[in-house]
Amino acid sequence: MKRLAAVVALLGLATVTAACSGGSTKTSGSGGGGGLFTTIDVNRPGLDASAPANPYNPKGNSFPGYSSMKLGWVKNHLTDPNQALPGIAASWEIAPDNSAITLKLQPNAKWSDGKPVTADDVKMSIGIAYTQGSTAFSVTPGAAGAAAEVTVVDPQTVKITQDMANPSPKFARGVLDTTVLPSHVWSSVLPADFWDKLKAARGDGADAEKARAEVTTLGQKVIAFAPPKDVSAGPFVLERVNPSEALLVKNKYFFNAANVAPSQVKFLNYTGNEQIWNYLTAGKLDHAGFTAAPTDVMNRIKQAPGNEVIKGYSPVAVSMAFNQSKKPYDNVHVRRGLAFLIDRDQVTKVASPEGGTPATTTTGIHQKAAQAWIPDTLPKLEQYKPDVAKAEAEFKQAGLTKKDGKWTLADGTAWKVSMHAPAGFSDWLSAQENIKGQLVKAGVDAEVVTTADYPLYLEELAAGKYDVGFWLMALGPAPYDIFQRLYGASNGWTNVAGKVTHAAPGKGGNWMGSPEKIEVDGTKINPGELTGKLNSATEDQAKPIMAQLAKAANQDLPVIQLWDYVNTQFVNNSRFTGWPHDDEVLRMGTGVLPSGVWIQQGLIKAKQ
Repeated sequence: MKRLAAVVALLGLATVTAACSGGSTKTSGSGGGGGLFTTIDVNRPGLDASAPANPYNPKGNSFPGYSSMKLGWVKNHLTDPNQALPGIAASWEIAPDNSAITLKLQPNAKWSDGKPVTADDVKMSIGIAYTQGSTAFSVTPGAAGAAAEVTVVDPQTVKITQDMANPSPKFARGVLDTTVLPSHVWSSVLPADFWDKLKAARGDGADAEKARAEVTTLGQKVIAFAPPKDVSAGPFVLERVNPSEALLVKNKYFFNAANVAPSQVKFLNYTGNEQIWNYLTAGKLDHAGFTAAPTDVMNRIKQAPGNEVIKGYSPVAVSMAFNQSKKPYDNVHVRRGLAFLIDRDQVTKVASPEGGTPATTTTGIHQKAAQAWIPDTLPKLEQYKPDVAKAEAEFKQAGLTKKDGKWTLADGTAWKVSMHAPAGFSDWLSAQENIKGQLVKAGVDAEVVTTADYPLYLEELAAGKYDVGFWLMALGPAPYDIFQRLYGASNGWTNVAGKVTHAAPGKGGNWMGSPEKIEVDGTKINPGELTGKLNSATEDQAKPIMAQLAKAANQDLPVIQLWDYVNTQFVNNSRFTGWPHDDEVLRMGTGVLPSGVWIQQGLIKAKQ
């Protein structure tokens, strides 16, 4: 989620102008065939020249896919969360019951100092991941998808088993997403008795709690660690960084170095969208992830020589979410009435014409994934196409009244839809202003209220301070992750060690306040408990559950799904070619920084 939150935060960074200045390089600044490849890190504005080459440091000068490497590069497959491209692991075998994954390392993998990458490096890297509570490597008792044992089979083979007390179908994904670090550089961050501490941490009682605390405390030591120099297993290694740029040079020991086209990579500094626009319109970037831009700027970017926009699937959607503890949003007919008033096509065209597609309806699932998960259910759902007559009928059923052309609450008091969004999120704010205009035209008073920044927005949203806010959802590809945004902790349901409990609205972080049970097809269901089942369900088991949950979301509308994001990327064909247009390759991770993976796979070629 952190990664996805960073992506969306960058969709609306405040525009700031700043001069681009950079140090000299060994090749022409224009790039040149086989020479310099120029890009930006859209995950992180602002380079910190003093930050270490540490992938766990928030400001660290470590660049996934370019210098830092993972065991595998996970895809966002529509239904299988465990699909990935090879990284440090050349291949792997997942046990039929998902109880273990056995990894075979790249036979020729070496670090940039010439030392071989071994299974011991992988085991130490997993130990470091435990200190961060990373996905499959958690010391929390009963955590779903947690590893039980890490075994070095031979110098090129590692086996990781899953704790089957609370298994997860995305266990392999969590393992493959592990960053691999050189033990001859990093081993000092873990004490000699680390694995004994970890074993003790899995137990019960005071000793186990002490061991867990010790492992967690090591996390700060890991974050603060500053290697003397970057030692990389990726296609590039960091040579230098200053406030203007980070320069990486080709790692001659990289296992696929013969197929790596650029000899150098430069990451340009930026602090806001406007600088990225300037880079793109000037044709300076060979690749950049999606950056929100107004139509006139987008047209200038497209017209720059060599520029091209490529698109793929991105498993995330944005919604208008209701706090049902606030009246009149506790009434489903009010929520349905609003859904019938909002033209999602118009909202998307204004807010995210390049980065989104209008949601066909509210299901809780990205529409492309919904076609794979619930193909028979999808056509039967209410689409909530704009219909003023249906909206008015829903409002009247809720007891609202219309006086002098304006809708009022059942007791005759004024009603104003108050929507909140964080400052700088240009697409969200544009969407809310458009929705406001649509509602006012239909007699529903509305306003847009801006919050200072995204962290404060999330804090106040969770505290129940807003009537209506925008909420990211449909975070695939795993079914549990998709629906926990609607029927998880934010709506009262928590899943601890496989046991789902429900908190009342306003308690335990429950700001959405949906009913604990909802009637679907004449049967009362508990959507939070059904979502919990998805955490251990197979693909075939998940499909009927997802159909039920999609029906619940569609008729109860805890949110109105507005648009589904598109993985939009900017590339330039003047210096390099071979950009993938295959949606499978474009699905890498969140789609933010895949070009380093494209390069290491040998897809990108120097223009002749």
